[in-house]
Parts: sequence; C-alpha cells; structure tokens
Amino acid sequence: METTYIETQQISFQDFKNQILEDYKLGRISREMSYLGRREVLTGKAKFGIFGDGKELPQLAMAKVFKDGDFRSGYYRDQTFALAINAVTVESFFAQLYADTSVAREPASAGRQMNGHYATRSLNEDGSWKDLMKQKNISSDISPTAGQMPRLLGLAQASKIYKSVKFEGSEKFSSNGNEVAFGTIGDASTAEGHFWETLNAACALQVPMIVSIWDDGYGISVPTQNQRAKADISEMLSGFQRNEGENQGCEIIQVKAWDYPALLDAYARAEHFARTESVPVVVHVIEVTQPQGHSTSGSHERYKNTERLTWETEFDGLVQFKEWILNYSIEIEGSEQQLATNDELEKIETDAKKFVKEGQKKAWENYQNSISDLKNSVIPLVEALKSANPEIGTEIEKFKKIISVAKKDIFHLVRKSLLLTRGKNSAERQNLQTKFEEIYTVEKDNYSSHLYSHSDWKATNVKQIAPVYSENSEMVDGRLVIRNNFDKIFDKYPETLVFGEDAGNIGDVNQGLEGLQEKYGELRVADTGIREATILGQGIGMAMRGLRPIAEIQYLDYILYCLQGMSDDLATVQYRTKGGQKAPVIIRTRGHRLEGIWHSGSPMAGIINLSKGILILVPRNLTIAAGFYNTMLQSDEPALIVECLNGYRLKEKQPDNLGEFTVPVGKIEVTKEGKDVTLVTYGSTWRLVMEAALELEKIGISAEVIDVQSLIPFDLEHDILKSIQKTNRLVVIDEDVEGGTSAFILQQILEKQKAFRYLDSDPLTISAENHRPPYASDGDYFSKPSVDDMVEKVYALFNEVDPEKFPKIY
Repeated sequence: METTYIETQQISFQDFKNQILEDYKLGRISREMSYLGRREVLTGKAKFGIFGDGKELPQLAMAKVFKDGDFRSGYYRDQTFALAINAVTVESFFAQLYADTSVAREPASAGRQMNGHYATRSLNEDGSWKDLMKQKNISSDISPTAGQMPRLLGLAQASKIYKSVKFEGSEKFSSNGNEVAFGTIGDASTAEGHFWETLNAACALQVPMIVSIWDDGYGISVPTQNQRAKADISEMLSGFQRNEGENQGCEIIQVKAWDYPALLDAYARAEHFARTESVPVVVHVIEVTQPQGHSTSGSHERYKNTERLTWETEFDGLVQFKEWILNYSIEIEGSEQQLATNDELEKIETDAKKFVKEGQKKAWENYQNSISDLKNSVIPLVEALKSANPEIGTEIEKFKKIISVAKKDIFHLVRKSLLLTRGKNSAERQNLQTKFEEIYTVEKDNYSSHLYSHSDWKATNVKQIAPVYSENSEMVDGRLVIRNNFDKIFDKYPETLVFGEDAGNIGDVNQGLEGLQEKYGELRVADTGIREATILGQGIGMAMRGLRPIAEIQYLDYILYCLQGMSDDLATVQYRTKGGQKAPVIIRTRGHRLEGIWHSGSPMAGIINLSKGILILVPRNLTIAAGFYNTMLQSDEPALIVECLNGYRLKEKQPDNLGEFTVPVGKIEVTKEGKDVTLVTYGSTWRLVMEAALELEKIGISAEVIDVQSLIPFDLEHDILKSIQKTNRLVVIDEDVEGGTSAFILQQILEKQKAFRYLDSDPLTISAENHRPPYASDGDYFSKPSVDDMVEKVYALFNEVDPEKFPKIY
C-alpha cells in the first residue's frame, strides 16, 4: 500500500522552515494573482473574473497530500491548488483571463472557458492517452454549481475497480488503485441535489474520495442559513458519519480556513482515510474569507455588514498565517529557532507582487502579439484595395479609431472589404480573399474544433464488419442477441464494465444482462441505487481514467435526470479542453412506443439539441444495437444508445460473429425500396412505418423506407438525398413531439443535403401529440403516429397530386 502524508513527514527543522516559507510565498503569489486579475477586468482587458482569494491555506494543505495519479474534480476557486501542483502558472492564469486561444499558453481550455477553470492535459496531440500516473490530474472544470460532483464519484470509483481489473496499458491509469479523487465545492452549492446524490453514492460504494467544502458563509449574497436546513453542513451531514466496524458512511473533518497547522493535520488524516481505507471523507473548511467578494460583477460590501467585513480582514488566511510564522519558535539544542522575521516576510510579499506582475505582463504581450500578427498580415492587403474603392478607406479609418483591437474587428474589416469589392476580380482582392480563407480556417479551429474526436479512434473510422449468418444461426428473442453480445464484450475487453438500476443481480429489467454478473463478478456487472445523475457521473469519471464504462439508465424518460451532466459535462469534454481530455462512456438506455406516461416517452428533441458532442444512436432492433456497442468500444467518443423497449421479446436471427460485427455510425439503411415517396424514421417506429409502406403499396403508392439508425452523426454520405432524387417526395415520421427530432431530420435533409431542389410536394412530418402517451392500452395508438395515420397522411400527398387516381378518404 502506498504511504500517505502522515507516514512520510519526518523532516528536519530547516526543511520544515523552507516548506513553510514556500507555502507563504505561493499563498502570496496566488493572492496577488487575484488582486491583479480583478484590476485587469475592471480596466477592460478581460471581460469577467472570478478568483480564489481567501482559500489559499486550505488549498496549500490539500496540495501536499495530492500525488501523481490522483485526480481533482472541482470548481472555479482553486487557483492556489492548481498553482501548488504546477497545473497553472502566473502566465497561463492570465492567458486564460484574456481568453488566449493558444493551447501552449493556456493549456486548460485554450480560451474556451472563463478564468478559474482548470484542467491538465490527459491526451497527446494525436488523442492517445498520456501516462496519467506520471502527472497530477485535474479533470476539466465546469461552471454549473455542483456539476463537478457526479464525475468525482466515477474518478474515485475507478481506483476501486483498478484494484481488481488489469488490462494492457492499465498501468498508465492506476497503480493498484491507490489513487484518491479530490473534489472541491462551495458551501452554498451543497444545497444542490448533485452534491447529496454523489456523497450518498460514495458512502454506499466506499470509494477513495475527499470532498473539500469551502465555507465562507454565503452563496454569492445569500447567507448559509437560507441555503440549507441547517447552517452547519457538518452537523447536517452527521448522519453520514461512519460507525466503527461498518462498511458504510464517511469521515467528516471540520477545520478553520486560517489555521495552518490544523489544516495540515486535517488533510493528512483525510488522505490517510481515503488512500489506505478507501473511505470517502468530507473536509468542511469553515471561516473562509473572500476578500474581493464573489466576482468582478459585484461588491460584497452590498450584502456584508461592517462587523463581518472587519472580521474577514482580521481572519484573512494569509494574515493569520503571517502572524503564526512570526510567533512560531522552537528550542533546538538549547537555541531558540524562528521561522522568519517580519522583514523576510515582507520581502516575500514584495517579490510575489513583482513576480505576478511580470507574468501578467508577459501573458498580455503574448496575447496582444497574436492579435497584432493577425492585424499586420491583413491590413496591407486591405490598404491595397483602397485606391480602387474609397469606401474601404472609410472602413480603415473607422478601424484605426478602435482603442483595443480584437480579432472580430480585424475580421469585420476584411469581410466588409470583400463585400464592398464584390464582383471585382483584381489580384489585390484575390490576395485578400486567400488570406481571409487562411486565417478563418485557423480561427475556426481556435473556437469551434474538437466537439467530436479528431483522433484515429473516432467512431467514423471504425471499420464496418457485417453480421455473419449461417444455416446454424438461430432465431432468438432480441434480448438474447444483446445479452450474448455483451458476454463476448466482457470477455474481450477486461476494461469494460456496466452498472445501473437492476443491471446486476437480475440482469437488467429486460434480461439483456442475464447471468453476466455471476460470470464476470459484481465489480464489472453492478447494481446501483436509483440515482441517474451519478450513474452518468460514474461513467464520465471512469472513462476519464481509461476504463470503458457502460452506464445504464433504465428508461429513456429517466435520461432527463442526467441530461444536465450530459449537456454541460460529457458533451463538452473534448471541446472545452480543445482535445486535451476525453471520456468515452457509453450510455445505455431503452425506450419508445409502449403505453404508460413514464415508460414510453421519447424526449429526443431535448437530448439531440442539448447533447451535441455525444453520438446519439437509435437502433431499430437489438442486433443493430449490439453492433453499435461493438463499434463504440473501438472508438474514443461518448455515445447514447437507445435500445427498443418493445424489441426484447421479438425474434431476431442471432449473428454467428457476436462481439465482432460493427454497425457504422452516421450511415442510414434503406430497408424497403420504393419509387414514389421516401419515408424516413428510426427506432421502434420503423416497424410501423414498414407496415404502413406495405399498406401503401396495396393502394398504388411505392414507398422507400429509410432507417436513420444514427441521429448524431447524421447520414454522412447523404444517402437520403439519393433516395429523394428518385422519389421526389419526403415524409419524416417520428414518435417525438412536433418540432422535435423530426425538425432536426428535416433541417439536415433540406438544408444540409439541399434536397428541397428535388421535391415535387411539400415535405411532411408525422409526429406525436405534444404530450406523453397515456397509460390506457390504446394510448399509443391515439398519441403517437399509428399505421393508419401514416397511410392516410402519405396518401393525402398523392391526393393533392392526382385527385382522380387518389380520391379523398374523408
């Protein structure tokens, strides 16, 4: 077992002294970063600032027990911690404040996140994993309060998994599971459900997790007593305190933010519990001050009284730390030893201020140089057009009056110049247009790249392998196809695991995992509590540490519980780090087309619009679903796979090459040829569309049926366009509400594929009523598109074209 801070702190007085003074120096540097950062915002160099002043001491203490291989999942107050573990420098701190788009200068997010959002780069430039055991790791921060908590659970649980699971390359992600996951959260954010759900799950799972609560008594302007049932979160959490001999609960440690030696002791004990006993720990850091208030958007003098402000000045952590250093003395071999004099500490303060100013100045110069270089590359080209077009001269004069030039100002000038010279084909204009295309490509990459994987492992690169059938292939229930495919997956990929409500012991509610827990163990096929947000969080955190989790959400309706995490966290991981991190978790769920308001919803409109960055796959049967799992496990992208809820008992021919065949993402399938109209659908609705197409055939309408299969990405080869070029009519049929997925599909076909050019009739969408289907047995028929609806509405298209051949039905 790896040693902890408690077991290694046998040092000389000189080493102790050096450590103390180094901590004071780092604390002062961080504070000066906060002070100068605020001034940079208020003077207009940056748009917004949020800083970690007042939290320096607890973060210095936390950093001492944070080791290579450990992970942090926190929020925007942790600059001192990031500084202490070398995850941020003064220059990169200010580069982020200025939104510098250089990965080299701002490695956390390349200017994509506001300041205070930290991340280390887990990936090499080609998207392959770095050796995470050779660095201290920060999973990319997000702003939504408590949104960092579910992911923290998975980061911690990965250590528990790695105690038993080994695979080729696993040494890059863990050393026998000895890593600890550290979380940080503001006190007011403990009112969020994600905090409670995560802590509850951690206490049940007994994972090595340390959560630090920075308690400054307020949530922006709202005092603590108005945030929760009790002002003291430690008191409120007392029921979570583990009892001796029980394998449940957590340790709770309360400590003052200005008490340096107590903080060292608190974090040493917390690490010891987490690292040696795999026990979650809450470190409740109280009496935290916030010298500059919440952010640059307001002043805390508006809501704190004079007494509170006076107390904060006196009990500022760095003030108290300085007093403790000056008052510390110890007798060694008859001689009294002190840590530092006041003059020595003042020199540290002066040097810290100078050091920060120099770093800020360099960061600003680098940022400004990037803009100047851009400006200098285009201005001469714009100037060259001035003589032939006086209006451009006017635009140049306007540009020169801009006090602080930004990239958008440069691009506006270039684009306006091209607009003013439209229709002219001079060499000067061509030079400007060429330069515009060149710089636009660069900035497009700076601001819009990496929503999806750029690596060789992206899903669209996975080679298609068709299912193989033979005379021995059996017709079986669809659930057996998916179950037997999962069996092959777990045997083939030791890093793969699945977890969810009822996923383990009973093999999921539809028996798609039947018997697999008994075969592969409770660690890899696991039951969870009813807590969708943290089921997703487990998946995100584990995937960030090299495992291949399948997070099961029992029904599609319940995806809404974890949609916030899907949208704000998982979908943006690659984007907000510009390819620095990834989390290839697969979310497994089931849904569509059964009676009952809650188990038959199809909230695809919300999912598809809020989860860009996650692949959305909607197989029509369990064989295709199995193929998608096989595909995604070879990919490094996250995906949601929606299995058809009514497909588990329907018969399918089982492929002979289970675990091997793959279904390509972004590729449609024509399941019925036709020449008069193209019917586009997906999921369970496909069966009804096929039935409707056969009925239409009987009355003289030849319908081509297309199963989309993959909503994101969508029809990459534009095969639907090819169908419409043949049929000249389009109907999109969907069980989602009006304007839902059908609107997305229509936009993709008409706008992206330009299919409107080939339509002889208005495009038609057939969608569900704008409510969930009722429980009544006939609810599905009356609230979602039925075969009768489809036949009649498609027929009506042809009634408009040829009323004699297709007379009105009603």
